[in-house]
Amino acid sequence: MPSALFVVSEHGYWGEECIEPLTTLTEAGVEITVATPTGEPPVLDERSVDPEEVGEETAAHVRSVHEEDERLNDPTPIARVEAADYDAVVFPGGHGTEWDVTQDSDARRLLRDAVEGDEGKALVVCHAVGILAFTRDSESGQAPRADSDGGMLVAGRSVTGFPNAWEEGIVDEDDLMPDGRKLPYWVEDEVKAAGADWDAELDADTSVTVDGDLITARGPPSSARAARTLLDELGVETSS
Repeated sequence: MPSALFVVSEHGYWGEECIEPLTTLTEAGVEITVATPTGEPPVLDERSVDPEEVGEETAAHVRSVHEEDERLNDPTPIARVEAADYDAVVFPGGHGTEWDVTQDSDARRLLRDAVEGDEGKALVVCHAVGILAFTRDSESGQAPRADSDGGMLVAGRSVTGFPNAWEEGIVDEDDLMPDGRKLPYWVEDEVKAAGADWDAELDADTSVTVDGDLITARGPPSSARAARTLLDELGVETSS
């Protein structure tokens, strides 16, 4: 049975970007473990369960799974898990990831090992794509890989993610979010600065990019396609 590790934010994950892949992979028979930076249950971005924002059906489904799924309610600290123990590592998005997941050395370790290890895949969604701006192919304080040059993991890779054009519609002129927090960085700017070949495919309804063992997805509407793409990359057959 294939397995996947979900690394979820404690500062606000976007519901659909976690619950859609979680549900889709579970239904396909993938064994899932949930981890958070401290081991406390992940926090749901309330905007992602606002019926006026996402629709009543999505809001109700996301909140139900968030509250009732035992895996989400009893996560493991990410310092205690290894990417090599899973077939895939999934990083759901949400603005909250900019305050914890993307800045966490263990999250970066998991991403790097999933992408550069002998086996495994990584799926990174929306704002979580920002982790690529901070992940090198070897981490400070750790023994470098034999083929490491200390460069950025994303350099030269094709990726998609949450675009500036969408961020402009959320933050104000002082980069303040609706909840009053100041956005630490803009995903597109930082990931491009790290050397990525960035294309959020703004003219397309969804955007999912595969580059080797790295899969990236643009935002909530791309979550379902991202989950199916990961299953395809894992060689998991589905009924649909």
